[in-house]
Amino acid sequence: MTYVPSKSPILKLWKSVGGNGFGRWLVSKIVCFNAPYFSSIKPRFTQIKPGLVEVTLKKRRAVQNHIKTVHAIAMCNAAELAGGVCLDVSLNGNFRWIPVGMTVQYLKMAKTDLRAVCRVDDFHWDSPQNVVIPVSVFDTNGEEVFHADITMRISPKNK
Repeated sequence: MTYVPSKSPILKLWKSVGGNGFGRWLVSKIVCFNAPYFSSIKPRFTQIKPGLVEVTLKKRRAVQNHIKTVHAIAMCNAAELAGGVCLDVSLNGNFRWIPVGMTVQYLKMAKTDLRAVCRVDDFHWDSPQNVVIPVSVFDTNGEEVFHADITMRISPKNK
């Protein structure tokens, strides 16, 4: 199958308005409107390009657990958002994707605002397959507090 660059509406929107604070807020709101569950963490995209997506979330009461650190599932949510958008803006336009599994590691207590980073260096898949997308979540000191490997199923788009 021939490689067709991403046709992601998210990437198109980011390229047109993502260069300033209001545009980043707008893209974040639109993505959450289309996938409402992500709104629970109030994410803010800071970078979106093929092979790299960064999203931040504030440590606030709504995402805290009983010991006042960011809840594990809030970090899972941020990881899935970063990984999904990264795959969406990177993937060959002939394909679609869906998450089918996630393995996570809780490395440190998340006591600050967080930044989820998905970096995929080689994303030129040309056949249906499962791929593992890595996402690291960092605290404001730059320390990795959480890591997820998300298995995504890539399949051809229906014609």
